[in-house]
Amino acid sequence: MSQQSKMDPETFSMVLDTIAKLERERLPLEVKLELDRKGDFPTELIRFMLGPEIALHLIFIPEEFGGLGAGTADIAAISERMAKMDLAIATSFLAICLGMDPLRVGGTPEQKEKYFRRVAEEGLVVAYGVTEPEAGSNVQSLKTKADRVLAEDGTVKGYKINGQKQFITNGGVADLYTILADAPDGPSFFVVEAGTPGLTPGRHEDKHGIRASDTCPLTLEDLYVPAENLVGGVEGQGLRHANQVFGYTRLMVATFGLGGGVASLERAIKYSKERVQFGTTLAEKQGYTHRLLVPHAVRLQAARAYIEETARRLDSGEEDLQVEGSIAKYFATEAGDAMANDGIQAFGGYGYMREYEVEKIKRDVKILTIYEGTSEIQRNIISTFRMRTTVRSKGEYYAKMGEGLAALPDDSAGPLLSSVFSVLNKAVMEARNYKLTKSQHVLFLLADMMTWCEVAEALCRKATVSEGQKGDTKDFLKACARLFAIEAMERVFANGNKIAYGCGPRIQGLADIIARLEIEASMRSYLKDMDLVAAGILS
Repeated sequence: MSQQSKMDPETFSMVLDTIAKLERERLPLEVKLELDRKGDFPTELIRFMLGPEIALHLIFIPEEFGGLGAGTADIAAISERMAKMDLAIATSFLAICLGMDPLRVGGTPEQKEKYFRRVAEEGLVVAYGVTEPEAGSNVQSLKTKADRVLAEDGTVKGYKINGQKQFITNGGVADLYTILADAPDGPSFFVVEAGTPGLTPGRHEDKHGIRASDTCPLTLEDLYVPAENLVGGVEGQGLRHANQVFGYTRLMVATFGLGGGVASLERAIKYSKERVQFGTTLAEKQGYTHRLLVPHAVRLQAARAYIEETARRLDSGEEDLQVEGSIAKYFATEAGDAMANDGIQAFGGYGYMREYEVEKIKRDVKILTIYEGTSEIQRNIISTFRMRTTVRSKGEYYAKMGEGLAALPDDSAGPLLSSVFSVLNKAVMEARNYKLTKSQHVLFLLADMMTWCEVAEALCRKATVSEGQKGDTKDFLKACARLFAIEAMERVFANGNKIAYGCGPRIQGLADIIARLEIEASMRSYLKDMDLVAAGILS
């Protein structure tokens, strides 16, 4: 993936201001609740967002094709803001970007010129047609077939596609589709125009959440596609194209988890300052702040740090960041879902009522742990590929991370976390030596250890170099880093002991290194840091 461009600060600020204005004028609370109640796709609103007055879709399109040429970090921040506004609208919008991704990574210059420019100028809604009834996250189980149609001289003039697609976002409203089908030489993407005979959208799904987004199945029956609509012009590149963008697309879903979690957190904070119980506001009660607000605020800060770091790496041109995309998606969407759940708890009985919106946010956020690969799929990816990297590097992969953390100041929790990485390294190597990784449960235990450690590392490093922003002071970030380092240590301590004692023969070497974790030292500023974070989010 080539180095990504970046919007100038003025344009970036203008885009965020546009979203804020859109929310104020077109998506006030009563409109969002009504869209959710009816479960209808807001065609007029989406067309307005794609129209010349706003043209938000231009952030996804390179400058040479009439777009704004936003980088990954730009789009991540904008996606978070859009998710904070409304996850159904954000899902419909990001699906346009997802539908364009096969062209972005695999399209010929002519295809990019034709379709990117059309999307830019005409504001086309795009859909990504990959998921099938029997092939969700496992795209290799593809059943949809693309058979060659030959000209009289024997050359391929087109393809006839037959099959079923399921849970396609924008499936019933798209102007353009990118469809994955199994051609003779392997899975391939095809560009299909809406209205082409043989492409039939099914019934709009009646969903638990993100109800204002359009989701429906597609039936493909003798759908004829000309050869020039084969993405890249070569068969068999579809899985490579899909895998190539997972680091990017899953990172964007991670931003949705962050945005949804922040939306719930902000509403709970506001409510805590207004609601008086037993003579004081809820904001003055540790049973409320230290249980329902602070732990989630810390995890969301950790998620943001990891998302920002991964986005910077993608913008610098790094490739093969699929595991980072999986870590970001798994952690951020689970963190957002947990906050959304406690957002209802924070409002008490009112939280269960639709009019307070936290109930809607919870229903909306739940899908994030499912689409673009479930949390369980992500854990499988994380453990499998990180274990492979650890073994091939003979432990150097995590050892280098630990060395970098050891060089950070004590108040960032870096040196403390460095010892946790030593346990993680040992757990990975011993689990493999004892052949425990044949158990998927052990792989999931390792995946959680890996995820929490890598996310904690990103937050520790951010807390060291950042001067704070948007009210998050440097002291606030360092308190968050220390608290999350404790959480990572607890995760490694618990999961490491399960592996050392409970999944096969006793692994004494692993048990010994776990016993040396500096748990007492990690707790010394625990309550003080909780108080500091509480004061920071309530200020």
